[in-house]
Parts: sequence; C-alpha cells; structure tokens
Amino acid sequence: MRDVQMFGSRNLHVVRSVVVYGAVWVMLLSAAAQAQVNYSYNTYGNPGLIDMPTAQSAEDAELAGTVSHFAGSTRNTLTFQFTPRLSGSFRYSKIENHSGNPSSGALFDRSFDLRYRIWDETRYRPAVAIGLRDLVGTGVYSSEYIVATKTVAPRLTLTGGLGWGRLGSYNGFTNPLGALDKRFETRPSGFTGTGGQVESAKWFRGDAAFFGGVSWAATDKLSLKAEYSSDAYTRIVDNGAFDRKSPFNFGINYKLRDNVHMQVHYLYGSELGISFNLISNPRKPAVYGGTGAAPLPVKRRSGPADLGWFQEPETHKTLRNQTASLLAADGMTLEAMKLNGTQVTVHIRNDRYIASPEAIGRTARILTQTLPASVETFTIIPVENGMPLSATTLTRSDMEDLENAPDATWRSYARAQVTDAAGSLAGVTYNGALYPKFSWSLGPYISTSYFDPQEPVRVDAGLKLQANYDIAPGWVVSGTLQHRIVGNVGDSTRPSDSKIQKVRSEGFIYAREGKTALTNLTLAHYFRPGKDLYGRVTFGYLEREYGGLSGEILWKPVDSRLALGAEVNVVKQRDFDQGFGFRDYSSVTGHLSTYYDFGNGYHGQIDAGRYLAGDYGVTFSFDRTFANGWSVGAYATLTDVSFDDFGEGSFDKGIRITVPLEHFLGKPVRQTYKTVLQPLTRDGGARLNVDGRLYDSVRSYHNPQLKDSWGRFWR
Repeated sequence: MRDVQMFGSRNLHVVRSVVVYGAVWVMLLSAAAQAQVNYSYNTYGNPGLIDMPTAQSAEDAELAGTVSHFAGSTRNTLTFQFTPRLSGSFRYSKIENHSGNPSSGALFDRSFDLRYRIWDETRYRPAVAIGLRDLVGTGVYSSEYIVATKTVAPRLTLTGGLGWGRLGSYNGFTNPLGALDKRFETRPSGFTGTGGQVESAKWFRGDAAFFGGVSWAATDKLSLKAEYSSDAYTRIVDNGAFDRKSPFNFGINYKLRDNVHMQVHYLYGSELGISFNLISNPRKPAVYGGTGAAPLPVKRRSGPADLGWFQEPETHKTLRNQTASLLAADGMTLEAMKLNGTQVTVHIRNDRYIASPEAIGRTARILTQTLPASVETFTIIPVENGMPLSATTLTRSDMEDLENAPDATWRSYARAQVTDAAGSLAGVTYNGALYPKFSWSLGPYISTSYFDPQEPVRVDAGLKLQANYDIAPGWVVSGTLQHRIVGNVGDSTRPSDSKIQKVRSEGFIYAREGKTALTNLTLAHYFRPGKDLYGRVTFGYLEREYGGLSGEILWKPVDSRLALGAEVNVVKQRDFDQGFGFRDYSSVTGHLSTYYDFGNGYHGQIDAGRYLAGDYGVTFSFDRTFANGWSVGAYATLTDVSFDDFGEGSFDKGIRITVPLEHFLGKPVRQTYKTVLQPLTRDGGARLNVDGRLYDSVRSYHNPQLKDSWGRFWR
C-alpha cells in the first residue's frame, strides 16, 4: 500500500480540510433523514468510528465489553450507558514498550471515561456530545473532546470534532478557549502524586485539533468506516512501538450476532488492528421465551359467599395446607396464615422470583384458587429471614376484574395498598414444618482477582458447601465451606507495600493458604424493633478475613425514598488459612448511612464512619438497578489517609456489577453473580463484608422500587 505521506504537506492539508470541515458543514446544513444509523464501538470501547469518538450514544442501559489490539497495545474496556445521555467506561490496557526500555516490560494502565450527549440529532442539527477520557488515572490516554455526528443519508453518517490532550496532539493549533483565559493555552504534564486522582486542571487545556470521519452501513451487518485522527501517539512513536505514517484510518465492522461485533482496521498507514465487542442490555433478556411455569389463572367466584366454613377448624387446616402446597409448587413458602371470614393475611418466603411484585401477584392468584368465596381481602406479607418487610393489600374483586384488562398493571398498583408490616406476626398460625429447619447445598464456585500486572486476570474454581439452620423466625445459623480445586489467585508474588495497617492488601495470602476454608460461620438475628425499623445482629466468622460481632439498624418507611442506617462492627483479623484461629489485629468499625431512591432504578448511598484500618471518611455510591435483578454502579471512598500513604491509585474506587442468573437461564431464580472491579486493592477505605445487610432486602418490597417493578405483578 502506498505511503500516505507521499501526498505532501500541502495536499495532505487539503484532504484533511475536506474531511473535517466538509463533515462539519454538511452535518449542520443537511436536511437528510435524522434516524440514527446503527452505532458501533471504537478501539477505546466508546461509541465511535475507529480510533475517534462520535456523538452517538448506545441504547439506554447497554453494557458493552470491548477488547482491541494494535501496535502492541491491548485495551479492555467496559462501557455502561448509565442514562440515555450519560455513559461511563473503565479501561484496563497493556501497552508494550511505553517507557522506551524493552527490559522494563509493558505498562498496565487503568483509566475511566465519561461522555455526555448534549444535543439530540434533529433534521437540521447534528447530535453533539462532550467527553472526558482517562479523567482518573495516570493520564496515558488523557483527552477531552466535543464531537458532532449527523445522519446525511439513511445509512451514511458524518462526524467532526475538536479534541484536546491526546486528541489535540496531531496538527494542533492554539486553543480557542485561550480567548477566555490564557491558562487554557498550556496543559500541565504528568500526573498528581501516585495517580488515580481527578486531573481536572488539565481538562480542555493545551493545543486543540480537529478530527472527523464517515461511516456507511453497507448492510444490516456490515459497516465501512474512514476517519482522520488527531492523535499523534507521540510517546510510543518516539519509542519505536510503531510507525505512524498517516493520520487516516480505515475499518470494517461486522455483526457476527446482534450482541457480538468484530472490527478489522488499517491504522495510521502501517498497522492492522482488530476489535471485538460483547454487548448486553439488562432491559432485554438474553434468552427469549423463558421456560418458567405460567402462573395459575385467577379463579372467579361462581356462587354466594357462604360463611359457614369459618366455624370448622378442620377447614382452616385444609385451606392452609392447600395454599402451602400451591405456593411450594410455585417456588414460595407459606410461613404463616391468619384467616377470618372475609379476609386473609399470609406471610410468604419468596425463594424463586427476583422481582418482588411477581411473587406477590402469583400469591394473590393462588389465594383465589384455594380460599372460599367469602374471603374478599388479601394481605400478602413477604418475609426475609423471618422479618416481615411490608404488607400489600389487594381485593379479590380487583383480581377478577383486572386479570385480562389492557391497563391491568397500573390499575392494580393504584388499587393496592402498601403499608408497614411491623407487628403483623401477632396472632398468626405458623407453618409448623418450617422451624427448626436444616437446608444445605453443594455446588461449584468461581473466585476472581483482577489487574495484577503479573497476571491481569486470576481465577480460582472449586466446590462450595453451604448450610443453613433456621432455628426460629428471625434466627438463623449459616456457614460456608469452600475447597479450591484449581486456580491461581494465590500465586501473586507482589508483597503489600502499604504504609498503613494491612487490612485488605494481603488478600492473595488468604487465597493461597485457604485451599480448604471456612469462609463464614455465623449466628444471625433479624428483627423489627418498631414501625419503620429493621434490625440485624450477626456473630461469628463474618467473612473470609474477619470474625466478630456486627450490628445494624435501618429506618425505612414503606413509601419513603429516604432511608437511614447505622452499623457497628467489632472484629478481629482471621488466620490466613481461614480455620478457627485469629491474628493479632482487631478493629472497631462503624458507619452512618443515608440511602436515597431517585426512582427509575437509580439509587444513591453515602456512608460516613470508621473503616477497618482505623481511618475515618466517607463512601459515595451510585447504582442503577433493574426489575430483573441487574445492577451496575460505582463508588469512591475518601478518608483521612493521605493519597501518598494510600499508595498507587490515591483512594479506593471501583465499579460493581450484579448479574441475575435468570437473565441467561430463561427461568426464574433469585441467584445472582456479583463482582467488584477495583483498579487496586489497598487498605485505605476498606469495609467489612458481612452478609445480610438490610437495605437491599428491605427496599425491594418498598416503594418506589415496588412501583418501578410492578409490571411483573401479572407475570
């Protein structure tokens, strides 16, 4: 292929001008179709062309994993469309010969991005987005940009933008923002301290440069792309990692499946590159046509409401047994029942449905099947660990009237009454077979560790034996024994260099020494101390690394978006082999917590208090949850440990993801897989990991989350 540099500087300037300025002006003036052509992801894992961004956004809630490689650099990116306009990305990259000294090995870099779509595309106006790349990290990819994208034909889009930082490094010019303040004309170099801090002093500073390109969807599966890049790749070009001969890149994007994409690129006149995308959306099932059993139909009353049955004790027993049997067949347990001539109160344990309205709706259908015609009012109280969470009251007449109504979802919610369930256990008849009760399970487990430069992904796998002994309502003994069969999580040889107490940074030693490990063994008591109040006390081997006593109180009215909590833990560090012994270090930790449900699945949390290493500070968390059990969020913790003492990364932060197995199995199960992606595991801002914390259990049966997921009531 001919060297693009043979164009000469004057001709190259002409071509560049045509691509960039032409793209911008056509976008602004075109009256062509405004429908967005299918977007794709660039080498940075953001919606884009090849190496450059576009102003397009992914579908709301889309979660995309991207792996791209060229010129000795491999980028692994996870991008989540947090709102229809806002997306965030976490990237872990391996860059060969970044230092210029081959003997020093590759650089492993962690970076975060944010991008926000300011304007939607209209008939005459392009979509416009603003982005921050590598805003928290060492600044290897540090860039900012404003970009516009316009659909100029049903399958053709043009993009033009202005970049700073890395995106202003090729053919840059004096920053136009310098007209506002001369400080915008210079960009600080390097990064602050040990990295990991928000480098806002660099944003939109230094030289700026234009970039742009075009994308054509040749078919529904195949797209062709060309772009002009404003990234000079200065450092790795100077180090000889690759020869940047041209600013032009060309690529092919092919959809192997709707959620699996592959791209092949020819980059910078000298390099071939390849990318893969794996895409999921929590709002869409991975398996269509699920295999779960259909709910029982609502049984309509056909005769008069005779109350004679109420005086017959055997009839009461028969009704309880029939109700318990149908609930068990539907994956639920009847804990208790209180029945009179016209109303019934049932306490249920939901063992199958991740969406609480689905359990409530199916229970109501079953009650129409088993109870006499005189019983008009149903009060359904979900119970977790023997603790009543809320009371949903429905009428039988509404169930009969609305079962097949086109607007049944909102009408049934509007007619339902959701109230506090404190004191609801008084006078109920318990299912005598429930307490005491022993249950156990044996199955596989997988444990992972990320971002060790020696081995970026480590995995352990083995068998896990779990057992529970329900002594009485609200009292449970539980334990987990784990045996590793294969794995390398404990093979890390990087010693902890922590300047503070080592409370988490030696986790790899626990993995190595605990081949057969008692990961937890506890006695827990859950209780309702009063209206709107929930309590938990847990004693024993609380987690893999700590044992002791943990107590928690939560205030959460059923119709309140706000919840307040307090937790205190007195713990001691366990032996590395995770047997029954302890090490010398002990700690008292505790937090005051504020939770707020913003609606539509968005949840915020602030925890302030004392952490395991004795440091004091605050953790900020924000998550987006979905009715099917998915959750994606991020957190950051700032304490009185200085950034230098904390070490690399400066402060604790990470991304947490909960994936429901139901999403992939196509049948209802409550089991989930949870993972936390931390750039580094350090000792500052570390909290205890104790099972059974109250807020997540309670909120799913309260508003507004109950309302947000009510669409599953009739499923």
